[in-house]
Amino acid sequence: MIDLFASFKTSRFALLFLISAALLFPISAFPSHRHTAAKKSEKKNIKNARNARSARVERKSSRELARDSRAVKGQRGRALSRRERAAELARIRREEAARRAEIAREQAIARQRAADQALRDESAANILKDDPTGEDAEVRKIAIEALGNHAGSVVVMEPKTGRVLAVINQDWALRKGYKPCSTIKLVTGLAGLSEKIIDPNQTLNVTAANYALDLSDSLAYSNNGYFQHVGGDVGFDKLVTYARQLGLGDKTGINHANEFSGRVPAFKSGYAVNHMSSHGDDFEVTPIQLGVLVSAIANGGKLLVPHLPRTPEDNLNFKPEVKRDLSIPNETLARMVPGMIGAVNYGTARLAYDPTETIAGKTGTCIGQGSWLGLFTSFAPVHDPQLAVVVVTRGSGERGKVAAGIAGHIYRGLDPRYGRTFTPQLANTVPDPKADLKAVGSDEDEEGDSQGTDVAGNGSRRNGTVKTVIMPVSPKGPKASKIPVSKTPVLKESAPDDIRIINETNGNPPLQNEQPIDQRPRTVGAKP
Repeated sequence: MIDLFASFKTSRFALLFLISAALLFPISAFPSHRHTAAKKSEKKNIKNARNARSARVERKSSRELARDSRAVKGQRGRALSRRERAAELARIRREEAARRAEIAREQAIARQRAADQALRDESAANILKDDPTGEDAEVRKIAIEALGNHAGSVVVMEPKTGRVLAVINQDWALRKGYKPCSTIKLVTGLAGLSEKIIDPNQTLNVTAANYALDLSDSLAYSNNGYFQHVGGDVGFDKLVTYARQLGLGDKTGINHANEFSGRVPAFKSGYAVNHMSSHGDDFEVTPIQLGVLVSAIANGGKLLVPHLPRTPEDNLNFKPEVKRDLSIPNETLARMVPGMIGAVNYGTARLAYDPTETIAGKTGTCIGQGSWLGLFTSFAPVHDPQLAVVVVTRGSGERGKVAAGIAGHIYRGLDPRYGRTFTPQLANTVPDPKADLKAVGSDEDEEGDSQGTDVAGNGSRRNGTVKTVIMPVSPKGPKASKIPVSKTPVLKESAPDDIRIINETNGNPPLQNEQPIDQRPRTVGAKP
């Protein structure tokens, strides 16, 4: 009896203890229950906030709808129907979306302007830091004036000797690499000629629409499809081999510190090879490398070491230094020249045109290094190269044609110094008048290289080829007679000082001061 009473007493005290603990320490005080309660509370708050925002939007829309409804009712004399209210609500939402899109557009423009200004500021600061010791003061002054407020760099050198006359923005010109864009087509063209992929006297079908282009017009219009076709046939390994032979991926050896060697792609296959052949994907080149490359085309195949004489003794003892002789024949190099002349006379580089001399060049336009790039590499005059000018610009408004315009300003500014008494105007390289300009894929007149045509892109049908003839011209200027036509002009250093290239189709050399005519191709059957 005593044991039973003790057991009952213990159970009663245990029950009282449990009740007291529950009252003093509720279940929610334990960590796991606190976490669960907090999550539930957070979800509830989020839901309430979402509902509140939806309610505010609905109230705002309702107020606007009511306001518009009253206005429409005042005009129509009746209340809006359900369908009309829905239409009004949809209109309000469209206007709000358009307003927000406009705000976003303005913000994007402001960001782009800020980025462009940052590039211009960096370019201007770099130019102030340039070391002009040994440079030609006149050339440097004209080049800086031509560059103006553009963010970019300029290289001016002598293509026959490698003497550097001026380097504007030395940090960008020597120590930074850029995507070559369509200037890589010079490498692709030389590789295609050397490997017998390109027959310069025939057109190449590049589209499914039975359009065709020859080498000259493809260079002049910077047609992507043509060079993608050629690059695919040449192959990745050979293309890279020719690129390295022309100086890409290796330091030029200029006597400036910290020169960047550039970069060539390690491996590509399939369509990536085609696209690389027209756009320069995964290549990085410096402006000085482009100057050396175009100088090799101008001087007949000598890859020179650019050099800036810094002292009177260095200037007196200066001698051209040949890094290597290209394995590409001079005749093959010369076959690229008509298309480069065409780029300036009627193609993508028309802004570089100089009526007093013939300029050969190649433009490039694409997006690289975080901004739009405009490139132009060139030499002039074609019959006796004295200058090689390379321009690379950066910014949202920069294109290859803009860089060509800057180079043209430099050439025209140096005409009094490098001009000749009887300057030939090699304006013969004109497109087929029956060619369809709209069918020609161009990286300048369209949307840039990044939006250019692919292997199945646009082309231009050519039924004939305009050939060129190099003719000596007497100082007195008698009527020139036609001589046997060579399919491609071969430029040699021993060529006469005064020469003209005339159109085989008419045989009449252009006048000295004659203004350039509209040489753009027209659609077949179109009215003049």
